[in-house]
Amino acid sequence: MAQQLQNVTINAPAFGGINTQDSPVGLDPSYASVATNCVIDKLGRVGARKGSVLLSTATNTVSANQGGAKDIKIQTIFESLDKSGDKVVFSAGNNKIFSGTSTLTDITPSGYTISANNWKVVNFNDHVYFYQRGHEPLVYTDSGSQGLVKLSAVTGFDAPHATNGSDLPPYQANEVLAAFGRLWIADITNNKHTIYWSDTLNGNDWNGGATGAIDLTSVWPTGHDEIVALAAHNGFLIVFGKVSIVVYSGADDVVTSGVFKLHDTVAGVACVATDSVQHTGTDIIFLSDSGVRSFGRVIQEKSMPMRDISRNVRNDLVRYVNEERIADSTLAPVKSMYSPEEAFYLLTLPNNNITYCFDMRQALPDGSHRVTTWSTPIALCYTRTQDGKIYMGRQGGIYEYRGFTDKLCTLVGSTQTYSTSSYQLAYFSNPLDFGNSSNIKFLKKFKMTIIGDAAAQSVLNWGYDYSDSYYKQTFTSTRTNATTAFYGVAEYGISSVNTPVGATADFTEKLVDPTNPSGARVPATEPSFEYSLGTEIQVPNVQGSGHGTTVTVGLESTISGSEFSIQKIDINVLLGRLI
Repeated sequence: MAQQLQNVTINAPAFGGINTQDSPVGLDPSYASVATNCVIDKLGRVGARKGSVLLSTATNTVSANQGGAKDIKIQTIFESLDKSGDKVVFSAGNNKIFSGTSTLTDITPSGYTISANNWKVVNFNDHVYFYQRGHEPLVYTDSGSQGLVKLSAVTGFDAPHATNGSDLPPYQANEVLAAFGRLWIADITNNKHTIYWSDTLNGNDWNGGATGAIDLTSVWPTGHDEIVALAAHNGFLIVFGKVSIVVYSGADDVVTSGVFKLHDTVAGVACVATDSVQHTGTDIIFLSDSGVRSFGRVIQEKSMPMRDISRNVRNDLVRYVNEERIADSTLAPVKSMYSPEEAFYLLTLPNNNITYCFDMRQALPDGSHRVTTWSTPIALCYTRTQDGKIYMGRQGGIYEYRGFTDKLCTLVGSTQTYSTSSYQLAYFSNPLDFGNSSNIKFLKKFKMTIIGDAAAQSVLNWGYDYSDSYYKQTFTSTRTNATTAFYGVAEYGISSVNTPVGATADFTEKLVDPTNPSGARVPATEPSFEYSLGTEIQVPNVQGSGHGTTVTVGLESTISGSEFSIQKIDINVLLGRLI
C-alpha cells in the first residue's frame, strides 16, 4: 500500500546554535552542525552576520610604510573618552601606535622602540595607559601638548618597588586593570605571582601613598600558578591564574588593615588568554582550557558555581585552542569582545581563522549559550565605541561592523589592494530521522521561508545516512511582498505615475481620470514610493530526490549587501519500507 506524504517542519533552524558535542542521532532539529558567517538574530532565527566597512587604509599613513610597502596590520584597537567628552581611537600595528580612524596618525614617541603589537590599553582618570610585556608603559593625555609619552617621562612618576625593596622596572607588566580608583598591574617578567597597585586616582605613582603589592605564592589553591588576567566584579578583585582563580574582597579599600583580604579560591578552572576576559555588566566571560566559561557567580554562596557556555562545541573549541599554541606553549594573541547592542560575545582564534560568536541574550536549559561561527576574513582585535559601534582591526586598517558586504585587503609583495566582496552563509542540520529511525525516507519537496535578500544566490543541499556527499539545487526565490510599500502602493496607496487632468500634481505624471478612460496613460517606468519596500520574504520550492534512513539538510547563500535569515524549512517526506 502506498504511504501517505508527511510534512515535517524545521522551525527556526539553528535556533539552538551549533551542537557538535552530543551524538547527532536523534538530536533536536533546532541544533545545527554548521552555521558559518551566522548570528542568532533577536527573533531567534539564524541569519547572516554583518559585514565590515573599511574606515582607514595604509595609503593614508606614510609613516606606516615598512620597507617602502604601504601595508599595515592593526592588532590592537581602543577608544578612549575623557571627562570633557573627547573621544580618540587608538590602534597599533607594524610596531607603531596610531590615533584616528579614517586617517591613521603615527603618535609613537620619538626614539621609542616597539617589537610587538599586543598592547593592553585602559582608560583611567583622563589618561590612557598602554602596557605590554617587555615594553615600558606609555601614557596619553590630550591636555596640553603632552600626547603619548613614556611613563617614566611623566611628572610625578615613581616606579613600584619589588618586595625586596629594590626598584622594579616599570616596563615589564603584561596585564593592567583600571578599577576601584587605581591601576593594578600583574604578569611581570620573572614575577608572575605578584599584583601591584598604584596610588589613588594616580596611575603614575607606584611608590608611597596608597600604593602596594600582594604576593600570591602562598595563596594559590593548587600550589604554584601564574597570573594571566585581572578583572573586577561586584566589588571583588578576580585574579585569573593558569590553573586556578583567586577572589579578593575589599579591593576598594586597600589602605585599611584587614579589609582587603582573600574571599574565595577556585581550583581546576582558570584562564588561558588574557584578552578573552570580557565584562558583560552582570557577569564575566573568559576562555579556559576546557572552553568558554561564565563566572556566573552568586557571591553570597561559597560554592560560586560556573557555567560552561561553550558546552555544545567544547571538543572542537578545545582542539582549536591547543592548535593556537606557539613557542613555549603560549597562545597566539586570542582576542574577544562583548557587544550589548548585538548581544554577542566574540572569540577569535587567529591561527585557525575562526571566530566563535556566542549569543548572550539568554542561556539554553543546560546553561550553555547558542553559538555560531565566522570565517575569513577574521578580525585581529576589537573595540566597542561609546556609541555602541564595533571597530575591528586586521590587514589593511580599521573596519566597522555594519552593512552586509566585506571590504577585503590583499597584500601581494609590496602592493596592498582593497575590494568589496560578498561572503558565504552556510547552515547544515544534524542528521535527522524525523522521529522514525526504522523507515527509509524519500524526500519529495522542500518549501523554505526566508527573510531577506530575494536576489541572493542560494543553494539547497540534502544528503542521506551521514554522508558528506549532497544533492544540490540552486533555487529561484518567489517574493511575497516585493511591491508592498509602507502605506500600500506609493504614498497612502496612491501611485506616483499620474494625476487627474486639471488637478494639482504631487508628482511628475498624472493618474488615470476615471471619467475619461481614453485619456489613460501607461507609465513609462515603475512607480516610485514615498516609503521603502518592506522586508522581503522568500518562499522558494525545491523538488527532492534520493532516499535514506537519516537526512541532512543544508542551505548556502551568497550575502551581498542585504540581510538574510532562515525562518523555517518544510519538507514533504514519503516513508518507505522498514529496514
